[in-house]
Amino acid sequence: MLIDWFTVGAQTINFLVLVWLLKRFLYKPILDAIEERENRIASELAYADKQKQEAKQERDEFTKKNEEFDQQRSALLSEATEDVKAKRLRLLDEARIEADGLRAKRQESLKRELASLRSEITRRTQAEVFAIARHALTDLADADLESRMCEVFLARLRSVDDDVKQTVRQCKLSDSDPAVVRTALQLSAPQHDAIEDTIHEVFSSEMPVRFETDAEIASGIELTLGGQRIAWSIGDYLTSLQNSVDQLLDDDSPQADNVQASVVQ
Repeated sequence: MLIDWFTVGAQTINFLVLVWLLKRFLYKPILDAIEERENRIASELAYADKQKQEAKQERDEFTKKNEEFDQQRSALLSEATEDVKAKRLRLLDEARIEADGLRAKRQESLKRELASLRSEITRRTQAEVFAIARHALTDLADADLESRMCEVFLARLRSVDDDVKQTVRQCKLSDSDPAVVRTALQLSAPQHDAIEDTIHEVFSSEMPVRFETDAEIASGIELTLGGQRIAWSIGDYLTSLQNSVDQLLDDDSPQADNVQASVVQ
């Protein structure tokens, strides 16, 4: 079989021209379009990655800010809770202190009222006791009792000290201003004489003496001369006791309060 080299050469040239034409007008545009598309896709993917990174960064920032906000909210809530608790405790303390103050004032007021009531009861009780005692002594006084009182009074008269005697001797007594002897009951003449003789004996002076009766003198005898008073009576003991009790009741010391409480009880 014979080969037609002219035909082979022409076909080869045609093939190469066809390949060149395909490459120039078909493959290259296609390849350029593919490359362009790949570049565009890569650019879009890069942009998408960038957007994804930015979105992730924004999400992280939002999460961080949200966590910070939660922390701040928790801190503010805790601080507000502590403030409310502290204010509540402070208000409770103030209310308790105010209540304690009011309670203390009330107790002090009640204590003063109780002390005043006890004092008033005690004063009235001791006044009634002394009044009853004086009344009883006055009712029980008789001639025999007055005679015994006269003997006791004369004994006391003889026991006065020298200063009283000297003071009385210096006084100028007269019939208009005599020595006065007072008794609850009328004394007998011998008793008058005994008292008058004892006065002259004790004070070494012949002074005038006047005898009087006084119902206020409970079971006793009283001598007044030259500004001096010499007396003995159960009423004096009662008066002295009453004055002591009054002075004790007027005393603000705790001892007086204890005595008042004891008397009332």
